[in-house]
Amino acid sequence: MPDHHQILDQEIADLKQQVSSAQMPEEMRLKVEKDIVALERSIDLGSYDEKYEKVSRYINWVLQVPWQAESKDVLDVTKAAEVFSKHHYGMQDVKDRFLEYISVLKLRQDQFSKSDFRAPVLLLVGLVGTGKTTFAYSLAEALGREMVRIPFGGLGSAKELRGNSRLYLEAEPGRVIKGICQVKVRNPVILLDEIDRSSQEANRDIMGVLVELLDPAQNHAFHDLYLDYPVDLSHAIFIATANNTTNLATAVLDRMEKISMPTYSDQEKIVIAKKYILPKLLEKAGLRPEQLVIKDDVWPKVVRPLGFDAGIRTLQRTLEGAVRKSARIIVEKGYEEVVVTLENRQIFLPQY
Repeated sequence: MPDHHQILDQEIADLKQQVSSAQMPEEMRLKVEKDIVALERSIDLGSYDEKYEKVSRYINWVLQVPWQAESKDVLDVTKAAEVFSKHHYGMQDVKDRFLEYISVLKLRQDQFSKSDFRAPVLLLVGLVGTGKTTFAYSLAEALGREMVRIPFGGLGSAKELRGNSRLYLEAEPGRVIKGICQVKVRNPVILLDEIDRSSQEANRDIMGVLVELLDPAQNHAFHDLYLDYPVDLSHAIFIATANNTTNLATAVLDRMEKISMPTYSDQEKIVIAKKYILPKLLEKAGLRPEQLVIKDDVWPKVVRPLGFDAGIRTLQRTLEGAVRKSARIIVEKGYEEVVVTLENRQIFLPQY
């Protein structure tokens, strides 16, 4: 059975092997190798176990960072138009703006070398439920890129984005680096979701990190406090969303192209509900399309169940409730189908 010293030697040998075979900048490799040398010295000082946990954890994160790995773009405007039509009804102006964006990406990629290429940053501004987040996912799908979503709602500190120093126990990288580690490429679409909803106390520091992320002069060397080494994010595509721009720093706004998201009309919402939302909910609930029928004169009540314009998310929740109630009736009563009418709608729709 190997003694304690042999086990320590094996642990260090494993770390050395992982570092030597991994792709990373040479300066980063030297930095990590110094940590391993310090770890070897700690064996004689009796502080090995604690130091090994810290060093091995750090090396594990360094090994996960996609220092060079990238996905290849699909810059096909026709395919992109199909993707946007599949996920979004109406909003032609916004779709056109995204298709123009993809066209510009193609021209600029053809014109510039890969190292000089920078994608414009889009800011989607609009009310809750107007499709801001979904448009970002559609863009990633259209381009064949991975997707990283960083929600800013309730973000309490810039360190959640930038990470904590390794000096702190249980320190980790921030959400930006964690995101690219998760998708394993350095050029995903990075969605900065609801950037107007971070905490007021930390807003100034968070805006400072945003400037660094969005500025082409800075994001080629994004500094995460935990890694303590610059990471090139210049090939990522950044998209931000906000309900309004009141709390956003001018320096942040100056680095983005704003797209205003229009609200849907009641008629558009009815089409969205029939064509996109309800079919997915029925499939998820294990119901066939013909098992839940909502009469045409009921749909205006579905869109405005409480008498006001409720938005797409509330519309989805309303339909989820109707589908659940229908599923229960079909199972308990043995009905073949459920028909929602003006007379029985109170069973299925929210009431005052």
